[in-house]
Amino acid sequence: MNKVFIIIFLSIPVFVFSQKNTLKGADGGLGNFNNNNLNDSIFKNSKGISKNMKKPPIDLYKIYTLQKDTTYLDTTLSIQKEYKFNLLRKDIFGLLPFANEGQTYNTLDFGLTKKNVMPTMGFLAKHFNYLEVNDINYYNVPTPLSDLYFKTVMEQGQSLDAFLTVNTKRNLNFSIAYKGLRSIGKYINAISSSGNFRFTTSYFTKDKRYVLNAHFTGQDISNQENGGIVDTAVFELSEPPFNERERLDVYFNDATSLLKGNRFLIDHSFKLNKENPNSLIFSHQFNHEYKFFNFDQTTANNRFGNAYSNSISNKTRYNHFYNKIGVGFTTKNYGEVQFYVDDNNYNYFYKSIVFDSSGNTLVPNAINDRINSIGGNYTYFGSNFKTNLHVSNAITNQSISNIEASINYKLNENYQFEFHYQKLNSLPNLNYTLYQSNYVDYNWYNNFKNEKRNVFQIAARTKWINLEAQYSILDDYLYFDNTTNDIETLTVKPFQNNNTITYASLKASKDIHFWKFGLDNTVLLQQVDNADNTLNVPQLVTRNAFYFSEHVFKKAMFIQTGVVFNYFTKYYANDYNPLLGEFYVQNEKKIGAFPMFDFFINAKVRQARLFLKAEHFNSSFTGYNFYTAPNYPYRDFIVRFGIVWNFFS
Repeated sequence: MNKVFIIIFLSIPVFVFSQKNTLKGADGGLGNFNNNNLNDSIFKNSKGISKNMKKPPIDLYKIYTLQKDTTYLDTTLSIQKEYKFNLLRKDIFGLLPFANEGQTYNTLDFGLTKKNVMPTMGFLAKHFNYLEVNDINYYNVPTPLSDLYFKTVMEQGQSLDAFLTVNTKRNLNFSIAYKGLRSIGKYINAISSSGNFRFTTSYFTKDKRYVLNAHFTGQDISNQENGGIVDTAVFELSEPPFNERERLDVYFNDATSLLKGNRFLIDHSFKLNKENPNSLIFSHQFNHEYKFFNFDQTTANNRFGNAYSNSISNKTRYNHFYNKIGVGFTTKNYGEVQFYVDDNNYNYFYKSIVFDSSGNTLVPNAINDRINSIGGNYTYFGSNFKTNLHVSNAITNQSISNIEASINYKLNENYQFEFHYQKLNSLPNLNYTLYQSNYVDYNWYNNFKNEKRNVFQIAARTKWINLEAQYSILDDYLYFDNTTNDIETLTVKPFQNNNTITYASLKASKDIHFWKFGLDNTVLLQQVDNADNTLNVPQLVTRNAFYFSEHVFKKAMFIQTGVVFNYFTKYYANDYNPLLGEFYVQNEKKIGAFPMFDFFINAKVRQARLFLKAEHFNSSFTGYNFYTAPNYPYRDFIVRFGIVWNFFS
């Protein structure tokens, strides 16, 4: 937690010189403006602020990604801010959190599951709070900006995210941030502790021919793993003393998992022609990441079967080097085209080899490979539409490829349409191919076929309703399954479905306003054609919020208060295996069909947003049959509060 105090110390000068906003949103706060045609003439001095401008407008506080998607700082208070007030700092509709903050999430919306063309390390259940390359934002601000997030957790601890960014010059930006969490939780052996440190820098020359973005992240996500509760019948009665959750028996009292990683990335480009808009652009991206996943257990537990040793210490290491060199040509009238070649070099390894009884190698200690690909990207901007085509294919021995096409059409402010198609041929994640453990049954070396996916997505955003539809065709789908079909004994291994799976979904959403009231609805319908039951989803997932908004205290404060209802139909939800850090398929117990009501009161005073929430307040009178996974209960009623505060100087 030392990094937390460093961030706070660095932020002290910003706190002292906080400023009042100049542009007002609907709640009296700074709005989120998407004006991409800013007039650069407002920048007069080295810090980018006109001498005649007392306060810079909010649309100068830019936030952008590596893909150059740009948004602006938004300090308004809305129902969307209520949805994003969580550890991940994003809307988690379609994700069901475990009982303690900082544990994993069960996925209700299969459309959220993304697949990379290149193999990843795996252990996906531990990566929800792990910031990937595309999760890192870059900034350009006229004055120093800080963002403080604080939220209470379960029992003892806190969740804190502190961020500071500053432009030392108009064309040079730095940001530093740290997100820290510690929560003991309600159940035995359930402590969560994590830290996400990130540092970014952005630079461009005055003529904007050379542009650079770089970042460093250092992350560690640690969880005590209890394996869930032993007797769910006792939980569902919840009679004294078992209404005190620490009295419930759990499977493991001494198991801990740790995901830790460091990453350095640099992405830069150079435009050859200074004056002519039709010019060659040379680009380069370098990414180096090292991470490991460790599972420790003081005493081996027979729930995972026989073990080679009395204590368990499984450590999986992953080292990744990535280089991408590209050349592009941009034109004023015909769009942008880019060609590239990349080099993907990885080493996934253990420090041991597993032999059979004859002394032959049964499970090797490493997978290392080098994959080279070539690709192209074409983007065209019309007056009211944008098209993009991306194609890549391996030129080494691996048979992998990716084709993506998208069209964005904006009829007017009230009607926007999107279409996206992807055809993906990808290698299996590495923990499907190789895994080693002190547990005898958790050692394997496989040779699976590539996964294939065809994904069609359509979206329509109108003033009446927002619709999103997806249709996916999955071939050679990989999954984990428990071979014993018994929750008391877990022998989970990877498998491949040789049949075709089809998945279809339709999501509708709309925020309706009348007077000072609002009704925000999001409904997801899903259907899977899956003869082997290796992909299970709830048919219906819904979230509905009814809320009231008003200015009070002579408009010095803006408040929102209301109730949020979450619900999903019963289905065979995937169960969680802490040894693997993965979810696995089970068809023995259904969960779902329990209501989740949250009551909230949120307030905004200048750039400070205050949040107070009674989570799952109906838990004691609608029945204790609520689970996130078959033997992992969902959260009991709890009152939590927090704050998000922006400072300007």
